[in-house]
Amino acid sequence: MRASKSKSGVSVRAIAGSHVVILGMSATKQARKGLLGFAIRRSDLTENERYWLRGMKTFREVVPFQRPGASYSLLEHPVQSFRWADYTAKPDHKYVYEVVPMRGTPKFLVEGQKVEIAVSTESEGDPGQTHDVYFNRGVSASQAYSEKFGDKKPSDLPADEAKKAYQWLSRGLEEALISFVDSAKNNHFALRAAVYEFNHDPVLDAFKRASGNGADVQIIYDARRDEPKTSTEQALARTGITSLAHPRQTGSAISHNKFVVLLKDNQPVAVWTGSTNVTESGLYGQSNVGHIVRDRTVAQSYLGYWQQLRQDPDYADLRDWTQNQTADPTGAPAPGTTVLFSPRQGLEVLQWYADRLDKADDSAHMTAAFGVHDLFEDVLGKQKAHLRYVLLERADEDQVTWTRDPDVQAGVGAYIPGDALYGWLREQTHFGTHVRYVHDKFMLIDPLSDDPVVITGSANFSEASTKMNDENMLVIRGDTRVADIYFGEFMRLFSHYYFRDLIAKQKGQDVTTPRTLYLDSTDKWANRYFKAGSVKSKERILFSGASS
Repeated sequence: MRASKSKSGVSVRAIAGSHVVILGMSATKQARKGLLGFAIRRSDLTENERYWLRGMKTFREVVPFQRPGASYSLLEHPVQSFRWADYTAKPDHKYVYEVVPMRGTPKFLVEGQKVEIAVSTESEGDPGQTHDVYFNRGVSASQAYSEKFGDKKPSDLPADEAKKAYQWLSRGLEEALISFVDSAKNNHFALRAAVYEFNHDPVLDAFKRASGNGADVQIIYDARRDEPKTSTEQALARTGITSLAHPRQTGSAISHNKFVVLLKDNQPVAVWTGSTNVTESGLYGQSNVGHIVRDRTVAQSYLGYWQQLRQDPDYADLRDWTQNQTADPTGAPAPGTTVLFSPRQGLEVLQWYADRLDKADDSAHMTAAFGVHDLFEDVLGKQKAHLRYVLLERADEDQVTWTRDPDVQAGVGAYIPGDALYGWLREQTHFGTHVRYVHDKFMLIDPLSDDPVVITGSANFSEASTKMNDENMLVIRGDTRVADIYFGEFMRLFSHYYFRDLIAKQKGQDVTTPRTLYLDSTDKWANRYFKAGSVKSKERILFSGASS
């Protein structure tokens, strides 16, 4: 949901997803005089709590030596930004945020008139909602993890602590997938799954439970590449469900889907899809999303696709089917939810995604875990008036070219080792080798408008995912609830990795020299947010909804 309020020259807009609330602020010239930042207090009306939120930056005059891992009340060390995000929000909660302009001096702060704004976060697991969206944290290398669990992998912690660490990292993603499978609770239900990497026992055990309860369970798994095939078949044998599984082995590319269709009385009623492989790294480490659609038409499309995959067809036959059933879109996407399957005969759908990026009016946001395709580079290389954000697993070889326009912001997976920042805890990655940080595959077009577009699924925005792999994508237009959830999660991940990538670049990836981050003791910190045409000014306008 979204809400806006203003008072005494300060305006605030809140964008609330399920786990993230973003506050965008702006201020008139008069209100910026003497402004040292914003203190923010949150009241949780659902759990009857009220307290000032905390940050990591301090006034040097007040806290000259920051303790590693320490946080400080925003009432004493206010936010010197026109954007703040609350990543500790919980689904289906009612909150009131008080945004208080602070003036005076670092040692004698004076509160201005507060702007009070009420929001309700989006629910999870509501059967009345068409869409349910679950993101894991995707930030195992983070200050929050280091503060809670130290620099050890979850598997190296004592059992009770390990359980807490896994739950914190999953943030409901694993639980939602297991719950979806467990909904096939008797012989009135059936499950049809198509998976790529499939070796996390608790999820396989859920499929075993469903079968044991009488549900008709069938799983297609990738058997084209040795590594996922071997680990999957070992897990199938280990959990005793080999008889439920069918290898997808014709051709030379990969069966990259990660979807499950739920049927009741032989009728498809819902589908689970998204980017999440059923592995420890997929559920807990790299950033991923699981997306439930409770729509019989959409579920029927996925069931038809699954039935084609079950025949283990060759490319030529499957391409003809996917092209016929989910034709290449043209022009603006249709309202509602559209399904697209791969492999496809050409790159027309990839060009269509690039065209959507090109035609954004307010902002565009995309993940590109394995690099940026030439079609998108062409669009990103154009001069535009709006901001474009790209989140990558690793730096793209042409990144210098397509980020020449400062309005194109790129964030790359990274972490803070050692004591690279004074007062910050050591971070390290704990999962995976091929993909450590960013595995999501989604794009947001004008997400804060009244007519947003969300494109999400298993397919990377690449030629292989379009022409060669078994893949699925959803195109959702006009659903502001879905857009708000994806937008909050994108900005959470982008802000996390953009900052760490920036720290790494300052020393050419050598981040062993400690640096400090302090607040400005004057109101000059705000100037860059009001420099016409600058990235900071555009971000202030985008997030706050303020007039330019």
